[in-house]
Order: sequence, then structure tokens, then C-alpha cells
Amino acid sequence: MDRRSFIKLSTFAGASVAISTGIAGCVSTQTPQDNATFTHGVASGDPLHNSVILWTRAVPENSAVSAHILWEIATTKDFNTLVASGVVKAEQTRDFTVKVDVTGLLPATRYYYRFRSANSTSVIGTTLTLPKDKVDQVTFGVFSCSNYPAGFFTPYGDAAAQNEMDFVLHLGDYIYEYGGNGYATEHAEELGRTFEKDNDTELYTLKDYRNRYAIYRTDQGLLDLHQAKPFIVVWDDHEVANDTYKDGAQNHQPDEGDFYARRAAAVQAYYEWLPIRPTFGESRLEIYRQFSFGNLVDLYMLDTRILARDKQLNYDDFRDPDTKEFDLQGFTTAISDPERGLLGNAQRTWLNTAMKESTAKWQLLGQQLLIGRMTFPASIFNGVPFEDIPAHVHSLATAKRKQLAGETISEQEAQLLATTMPYNLDAWDGYPVEREQLLTAVQKLNKPVIALAGDTHNAWHNRLTLQDGTVVATELGTASVSSPGMEHYLKMDEATAKEMADDLPVLIDDLQYCNLHQRGYLTVSFTQTQAVATWRFVDSIQSTLAGPIHTHEFVIKS
Repeated sequence: MDRRSFIKLSTFAGASVAISTGIAGCVSTQTPQDNATFTHGVASGDPLHNSVILWTRAVPENSAVSAHILWEIATTKDFNTLVASGVVKAEQTRDFTVKVDVTGLLPATRYYYRFRSANSTSVIGTTLTLPKDKVDQVTFGVFSCSNYPAGFFTPYGDAAAQNEMDFVLHLGDYIYEYGGNGYATEHAEELGRTFEKDNDTELYTLKDYRNRYAIYRTDQGLLDLHQAKPFIVVWDDHEVANDTYKDGAQNHQPDEGDFYARRAAAVQAYYEWLPIRPTFGESRLEIYRQFSFGNLVDLYMLDTRILARDKQLNYDDFRDPDTKEFDLQGFTTAISDPERGLLGNAQRTWLNTAMKESTAKWQLLGQQLLIGRMTFPASIFNGVPFEDIPAHVHSLATAKRKQLAGETISEQEAQLLATTMPYNLDAWDGYPVEREQLLTAVQKLNKPVIALAGDTHNAWHNRLTLQDGTVVATELGTASVSSPGMEHYLKMDEATAKEMADDLPVLIDDLQYCNLHQRGYLTVSFTQTQAVATWRFVDSIQSTLAGPIHTHEFVIKS
């Protein structure tokens, strides 16, 4: 990070790092003297085996700029015997958000917590510390891509009621930066999911981002899940702007102000509104970190967006504007550049070292993007209208099925099947050199590795392979909470989407399963002998009721 960028970031983010500390056994004798309202529930996050972050937002009465409030944590809901308590200050400079890092807790222990002002008491939250030493089982809920105007956050509400889920992993796109008439707003008015007038445009300033978090955190499903489970979070691109990279974004134009100032505002709001323990390195952008679940799982939360990503390639940049001829040599040279990457050297070295030194049974990567080789027939990119793509895919899948069965297909069909291209250069497919470096390191571990992914809004299960076809890991991609998926982009009805979901694993060698039309989330339950992945899809996001739950399960042996 250059000096100019660091100064801009520090100017905005400095106020967001203030976290009060509490120590188990220390109980305050003070009582709250200030009136304040807890406007956005409670949350907990970044649990360790002996500590956890507690969060709330306390807005003082009479336009005061601060309020002192009391926090309490106990092992029972009645709070008769407190483990710890203390007074913390909610300040306007941090949007009245409060974070407390309570230390000295016991491993694998469920705690209850709340906040009190002179005239109000928050709801009671439930949290859980990480297990230590010998661990038999742990279950994660995996989420990404919640878009407020697109529909209710029904998957969050369903997950809040799942007793077997221990921890929530959120892989990013917790909010979206678009304006009220932009992406996925077709049903916003009828659902009552519009933005207030002061937040109805694209987000640029600290106030903009703060207000967007505030309205997202009015959704009851999200409130319930934060109250019920501890979160471990990482950002994707929309917490800043679509297709963010280290020094820009697709959705940031020169006339929209300084990108670094916008990013700094977004980062500050993120740290204020989410129950995350900020890292204290050279830059606040260093969000990657490790969580250890005893001898069972080591989790690595990675940043493939903001810290080190080089700008994404675009096929259109390699087409002649007049003839539309594709510059294959130029594209091949660009995508094969060994200097292009997502993680960056520092993060990749940290990850490789941590996985190598890990004594846990399973290695789990929590990151944003599909790593798997998602290569589609190249003919799809050669002028096939969007609405005709499903039929084209089905035709080629039918030919591939015949070919696999030993039947004769035409020379043209064989050529179409043999010529493939990655469909999404924004994912790891656009960074194949670094992907090979990562997967080679994974192969050398000789440990079971599972990579999680969000971002695409659809559910995926991939084998992760080296260029020579060697299988080295498993990838599990979660569906979105509410953002529309491939069914929306290709205008597919349910039957067509199901057909295409059956066809794609035939055409894409490493793809084992996908769901292209339903919203939901993923759970992954680990034991010493296996991991069970279960995709849970809600019936609709047009209602706060989940309706019938549709599931798909896959077992991964260690």
C-alpha cells in the first residue's frame, strides 16, 4: 500500500478500531446513568477459545453525542450469576456502535449476553467460544450475498432456528452498494424493501455506508441470526463497490470521487457494524485470520478482493472493436502473467505456512470466489443470445452424454465440446497461475482440505484439481441469501434451470453438482472421519416464512 492510500485509509478508519475489553471474573458495580435505545439488536463474533466480541448499537436520547451503557455476560439466561460486566461508551464518532472483547472465558462454552442503559435493556444474545484440544464435532452455517431490495433474508431466519449449527461463516456481500433503482430492485416496492430517501443512491461516503448497514440490520431474519449465533465474517466486493480490486473497482468511475476515500469509508463502516476483531497490522485492509477448532478444524478466512487483487481481465478488452476478432495470443499472455494474483504474496505465504503447521484433521478455507475450473463450451461466448444459452447447453450436454456412452457424434459437435473457456474471469479462473500455486501447496499438505465459496449466488460442488487433473481438494459453494442467480441472468423458469443444473456437470469435468435457481445457505458438519455438506434452500424470499425446505447432501470422507 502506498503512503497516499495509507493516509486516506487511516483518516477514516482510525475511529473504528476502539474496542472495550472485559475480563471474566470482573463484574462492574456501576449502573448505567444515560438513556439510550438499542436500535439494531445484538451480535457476537470472532470467537476464540477464551474470548468473543459482543456488539450492539445504543442511540442516546435528546441528540446526545454519547451514552454510557452496561454490558453483561453470563452462563444462564437469567443473569443471576454474571461471568463479567462493564460500562462502555457509545459514541457518535462510531455511529453509536459498541464492541466489547470479553477475555478469560472457558472453551466450548455457551454464554448469554445483553446491554443495558438507564431506561432500556437489549434483547439477550447467545454466543459460543471455540472448542479446544480434542473436538468430536463442529457445524458451520455458510452464507453470502444478501441483497435487501431483492427479497427478505429468509435463509437467515431459517438458520437462526437450527440448534445443531454452532458458528456462522459469512463470506461477503453482506450489503450491496447500489442505489434504490439499481440491481435486483424489481420487487422492492411491493415487498416494502425500498431504501430511505437519504440512502436511495449509490454509496460513496461514510454516512452512506453506515445508513445502508442500518437498514439491512432491520431485517428480522438477520437480527435473529446475529442474536442466536456468533459470526465469523470476511468481505467480498459489494461492501465497497462491484468488482473491487486493490486500486479500483468496476463500479467506481472517475467522476465519483477518490476511490481510496470511498474504500476507507466502506471499511470503517464495516468494522463499526460487524462483530469483528480488527487486525492491527500495517493496514486495516489485512482482514485474513485463522480460527482453530481444537484438533478437528483449522479455518482460514481469506481476502480475495480488496487487499491484493489485480484488476480482473475482460474478454471484451481483447476483441477488435471493428472486426470483433479475438486476440487469443494477447489474452493468453495476460492471463498467464505470473505476477497477477488474488491473495498476494504475504497472504499466500501466511496461509501456506499456517496449513503446513496445522495439527487439525481438516483444513477449511473461507473465501469468496469459485476456485474450480468452470470452463464452458466456447461457442456460448460467440454470439449466442442469453435466452438461447440454456437450449445450447442442453444440446451440447446431450452430445456429450452420447460421446461418454460410446455413441458417434458429429465432427462439429466434437469440436464444440473440445473448445472451452472459463465463463467467469472474476473468479479464480481469471488467475490460473496463482490457483496452481495454491493447489500445489494444498497437494503437498497431504491433509483433507475443503474450500468454501460465495459470490456467484448459486450452489456448487467441485473437485479441485491441478492442471494435470490430480484431485487435491473439495470445493463447496453456497447459494445466495437473496441475490438473484443464474436463473435471473438467463431468464430461466424453474424447469429450465433444473435441466441446466443437470447438464453443466456433464460438460464441466470437475463440477459434481449445482443449483441455479434457489436461495439459501450451506451447512458443513465435521467429525474426525467425515464432513457432511448440506445445502438448504428456502421456498421463497418473497415472504419472511421459509416454507418447505429443500436440501441436497454430500458426504466427504477424510
